[in-house]
Amino acid sequence: MRSSDELKKLLFDIDHRGYPAYKQTKGEYSFKGYILSIDHVQGDPFASPSKVSIRVDGSRAGFPDDFYKKKHRRIALQDMLTRRFSYEVYKGRRGRNAGSGKSGLISSSRPGQEILERSCCRIDADTGNVVFRMEMGFPAFGRSINSKELINMLFGVLPEYVDSSFVFHKEEEKRYTDVLELADDQLAIRKALADMGLCAFVADGAVLPRESGVSDKPMREAVAFTSPDSLRVSMELPHAGRISGMGIRRGITLIVGGGYHGKSTLLHALEKGVYDHIRGDGREYVITDASAMKIRAEDGRCVHGDDISLFINDLPDGRDVKHFSTEDASGSTSQAANVVEAIECGSSVLLIDEDTCATNFMVRDSLMQRVINREHEPITPFIERMKYIYEDLGISCILVAGSSGAFFGVTDTVIQMDRYKPYDITDRAKEEYEKEDAGIYASDSDPVTSYTERVIVSEGALGHGDRIKLKVHGRDGFGIDREEVDIRYLEQLADSEQTAALAHIVRYAVKDLIDGKRTIREILKALEDMLDEAGPEKLCGQYPFCGLARPRRQEIAGTLNRCRFLRAESGLSIGYLKNILP
Repeated sequence: MRSSDELKKLLFDIDHRGYPAYKQTKGEYSFKGYILSIDHVQGDPFASPSKVSIRVDGSRAGFPDDFYKKKHRRIALQDMLTRRFSYEVYKGRRGRNAGSGKSGLISSSRPGQEILERSCCRIDADTGNVVFRMEMGFPAFGRSINSKELINMLFGVLPEYVDSSFVFHKEEEKRYTDVLELADDQLAIRKALADMGLCAFVADGAVLPRESGVSDKPMREAVAFTSPDSLRVSMELPHAGRISGMGIRRGITLIVGGGYHGKSTLLHALEKGVYDHIRGDGREYVITDASAMKIRAEDGRCVHGDDISLFINDLPDGRDVKHFSTEDASGSTSQAANVVEAIECGSSVLLIDEDTCATNFMVRDSLMQRVINREHEPITPFIERMKYIYEDLGISCILVAGSSGAFFGVTDTVIQMDRYKPYDITDRAKEEYEKEDAGIYASDSDPVTSYTERVIVSEGALGHGDRIKLKVHGRDGFGIDREEVDIRYLEQLADSEQTAALAHIVRYAVKDLIDGKRTIREILKALEDMLDEAGPEKLCGQYPFCGLARPRRQEIAGTLNRCRFLRAESGLSIGYLKNILP
């Protein structure tokens, strides 16, 4: 390890030389209070910025042990430190270039409303050491080194950012404890869900509508959420004390109401309730079972060896629905695959909005059933399987519907949204349902019971190891080598850094895990174990990368299932899953 003075001397020596001379700076340097590591130097001022990290010893950072010993607190603290650094960069206006290309740029993760585990900031649970990763555009005049500006960045600006972001200051203790106590309360609600037989909780006073279609911040002057008395539950939190709100019980819940009255807004809040949110978001106490999965139709997606016979049988072209594969699924077959894949990866709650569903997959009314005989219809509608999915597999469903009252006959709870306020109309809905023939016939086909899990196989179309190139397209997907992976319909992804992590996860899985022997569940477990032990940065290869956020197991499985260069050797069985689900 070299000293900071040696780095400064080196920079003076290479000033005005050709840009590649910056490569000489790679290495570790001892600064007052932290270690600076230049991990990767860009080859050109117009190339991707250089990768830089700092390490602050736990004794210097000074955070009390109880701030980071527990995982949920550590993730909340890491998130807070990342936000503080991002604010310092914004305040110092270091996002602006100071020369050619990306000269003078300092950047790292910029978190949104959700609290995610990220590769940019890591705190060691044993020592309290802080590692923070960022990108810096090493300054240049044209393609000549501008050492003066880089010295200002490394010796003037960065030490101030380190002190204000990664060192505990006693006078600001209240700001830290507020964040950590909120994390404690959110964890307490998640634990209470299982104890109280709930799959979701929405606190009284929550603000669900968002500012706009391009902003996830809370809408100003929005109607605050108030639970119906019949669905209100209370729980005692460690710091916030007793709070109350709407508890959505396990089972089948239907959300209805007129257009623009808040049905989809409520469901969207529940979708993102799998994550914790920052104070002031309005959804801090909107908590959903962490395994909940949004289900929709997805025309054109690929499907690998799924057993969709729970919903689809006797296709006209004679394809095997117990080992169903296609490169261009229809709305109904894609939604059937999405359901069984959610079951396979361990989801215990399905979230569905009929606006994004295949209508013929969801329900068939009595007139259609009379005109088109069941013998000529290969689809067993979802409505006929909902009870089985809950009663036999233990998987709850929260469904938004506005066009068919047939669902009233199979639901346990009916919530009407009226001007963004919820009402429990279960009894009235059941009474009205009994008055007329909704025409929903019980299914006369039994679920399959004998097939094994899928084994994932790579088609061998990719390059090798770290040479597999990745390109992330926001939250919509990514390119891997010459293949494109479309994940725009994994709607619970909250951050493009999760997409980046998924790209690295696929590369890692293809290189080290997908061998034609492991099942998808075994691959998911191996990936989760690796992420638990080493964090997202384990995926980065030869040098750490600051722009990754950990995705859930559900999105990892969803991504693997959408890779067209993978295939499954054997079919997924609902009956088999019934025996292995927890």
